[in-house]
Amino acid sequence: MAKTRPGISGTKPKQGKKDLDSYTIRGTNKVVRVGDCVLMRPSDSGKPPYVARIEKMEADSRNNVKVRVRWYYRPEESLGGRRQFHGAKELFLSDHYDVQSAHTIEGKCIVHSFKNYTKLEDVGAEDYYCRFEYKAATGAFTPDRVAVYCKCEMPYNPDDLMVQCEGCKDWYHPACVGMTIEEAKMLDHFVCSECSEDDVKRSQNGFHPSPVSDIKVEAKRQKR
Repeated sequence: MAKTRPGISGTKPKQGKKDLDSYTIRGTNKVVRVGDCVLMRPSDSGKPPYVARIEKMEADSRNNVKVRVRWYYRPEESLGGRRQFHGAKELFLSDHYDVQSAHTIEGKCIVHSFKNYTKLEDVGAEDYYCRFEYKAATGAFTPDRVAVYCKCEMPYNPDDLMVQCEGCKDWYHPACVGMTIEEAKMLDHFVCSECSEDDVKRSQNGFHPSPVSDIKVEAKRQKR
């Protein structure tokens, strides 16, 4: 049986309820539907709102609306805690479900796929992303492996600025290659130390490195 999120009271669904197609968030004109992601009020006003995906909505004879939700966990709520590569807007889709009063819904939000989040031009307060599913009881993640980058071999954190090597096409944190963020932002081209050494070796052997005229190094932008 799923545990209730801290600070939120869970209730068991009763008989005689009717399914709803939509619900207007109290005090607003925002309409939520099954499949939407929402912000839900915690009992501790000092904590950020919980994030959940609506799985079902129903009302009883007195028009009391309940929502069945599937919780998203923040990295600090997981058994492993927050790690260096976790972004500020990162969430894990858990296997933890609850039934809650619709009155605890504060607003709507969007939980993007990781790929779509990295393509956003502007990241708003309502934008989050998810690249892992999380089992609340065991702390296990799916997938259990992701691509790593840079000399530090860490998964990509979209909050961090990175530069791409024109040779190997890998991405690097400025600090890991001896640069400041300001210096990285001013770069037109970047070649990592390993590719630079390879170019020197080819030149010494009578081979010249191929010019890279149509590829420019890009710094991945920071999101706020």
